[in-house]
Amino acid sequence: MSLRRTTKRKASSTSQKKKDEGGKENYEPSPDDQSTGSEDEGGVAPLPSNPSSNPPGLSITAPALSQSTSQASTPRSKASTPKGPRKDPDAHPWSRGSIITVIYTLDGTPRMCDIIERQELDGSTPENPLWKYYIHYQSLNRRMDEWILPTPDRVIELPSVAGAKHRALKAERKKKDDERRREEEKRRQEKEMQILEQEAEEGTRRTRRKKKEEGEASPRPGEPEEEGGFKEGLVNTMAVAEIDEHEGMDEASLREHEEVTKVKNVGKIELGRFCMDTWYFSPFPKHFFGASIDILYVCEFTLNFFTSKSALLRFQSRPDLDRHPPGNEIYRKGNLSMFEVDGGMQREYCQNLCYIAKLFLDHKTLYYDVDPFLFYVLCEVDDRGFHPVGYYSKEKYSDVGYNLACILTFPCHQRKGYGRFLIAFSYLLTIKEEKVGSPEKPMSDLGQQAYKPFWTSTIVDYLVKQGGRSHISIMDISKETSIMAEDIIFSLNQVGILKFIDGEYFISAEEEILEHLAKKHPVKKPFVDPECLHWTPYLTDVKRDKFSIHNKRPTYGGESTSMEVTGEFGSGRGSGSGAMGR
Repeated sequence: MSLRRTTKRKASSTSQKKKDEGGKENYEPSPDDQSTGSEDEGGVAPLPSNPSSNPPGLSITAPALSQSTSQASTPRSKASTPKGPRKDPDAHPWSRGSIITVIYTLDGTPRMCDIIERQELDGSTPENPLWKYYIHYQSLNRRMDEWILPTPDRVIELPSVAGAKHRALKAERKKKDDERRREEEKRRQEKEMQILEQEAEEGTRRTRRKKKEEGEASPRPGEPEEEGGFKEGLVNTMAVAEIDEHEGMDEASLREHEEVTKVKNVGKIELGRFCMDTWYFSPFPKHFFGASIDILYVCEFTLNFFTSKSALLRFQSRPDLDRHPPGNEIYRKGNLSMFEVDGGMQREYCQNLCYIAKLFLDHKTLYYDVDPFLFYVLCEVDDRGFHPVGYYSKEKYSDVGYNLACILTFPCHQRKGYGRFLIAFSYLLTIKEEKVGSPEKPMSDLGQQAYKPFWTSTIVDYLVKQGGRSHISIMDISKETSIMAEDIIFSLNQVGILKFIDGEYFISAEEEILEHLAKKHPVKKPFVDPECLHWTPYLTDVKRDKFSIHNKRPTYGGESTSMEVTGEFGSGRGSGSGAMGR
């Protein structure tokens, strides 16, 4: 009995069929089919895995299939796969993730570095490879990352040596951490045993209420902290637990952010008469200068950026060029001037300002949608014009009471007090609006370094100036300084004059302690003169604005409680009440 084929035979297939004794057909690949198979499959052409896909009239027996694929299914032994010579880790190009030791140019010390990226230079050949590497200094912020050439005066230890040292140090640190954890656990258990023995001897347990009545208070300012970073008796607010600048970002988001921004795309920026090294990646339009550029030239009056110095000079030679920022000048004293720029009206200027600011700020996401923001640009004034030294931005209408969204002093003008001036100016506008305000959180590391001294010096200066007043609440301080109550608690807890007794906050500060704190945290120059401010706040409905000082009334159990205080340290009934005993 012959079986009739119902499908056309493909021209490329020359497979032959033989009938066995059972009348079925065996599939035998032809030499042509063997030549089309891959080397890893033993020269056998792939067979259809689904029997329903076989052509009608063609049946493949299991023995024939297993015989034909036996060679393909058998794993190849390791000995049959020849391995080439292992790459020398010290040969160029060095692998990404390798460890090298580099001389840090700022202090001349050797530091271990991770290789983040590499790039081949022009003129490189297999015989003479030329590469440059983008490195990250371990234990330093990403702002210090840079491109280096692997010259002997910079790279003192190659990947083989530095990698071995890194692994040894890592194992040693792990061993010390394990020993420290064991010691801490041992001390904790011993302390618990002592407490249990004392309670057994006394025959009674001291309740939490009795502990509060016995007045276990905080140590005096300057006393050492207890183990674990918490000061005994102090309020465990954010003043003790440091603010995390990555707050609100999960690990996946943080990794994605670091992956996208791991390599700087601008090496230096020239602004006016200053040329500054950049710190971070900034999302400039790629069509403007491609993947990266060594120096970006910026017009300090319009913030337009150029790829060449000649293009910048040609642009600035225009006779109609304004030599000051757009917007309204709202403050002028001496050589300092402040301009208010509306993001909705001067969109291009504000977007360029955000691009430039991102070169020096790690976590900044505002680039395009600048309409809801106001930008306050601080300038130094001379006979050549107005030269920007820094800026801060704020939302026109904030639902959470933020009076500052982003702040930056350009690196060439740091250490002049301009960061403190910008913060003080933001609170001056908040006072003018008759509100309380706070900076947008979480703050960066540099933001924390600027705000902590400002809050502390402002609050201590206010307490010193009160003279004969013996009782002052936290809400009184908030109304006078426009600093939010939570930031006041933060600062008072930081300097150690805030107590938490019987569920209430209290300020305990003797006159000599305040004088000591005033010398340690003075109000520094340059000062903001309210008489030189010419500005009118945006009109808002005071009754509906919960951050207006007119709505800050005593409320029991609320965070912003301001109440009459009596007794040595005062008495209050809210989590935000406070009193100062002198």
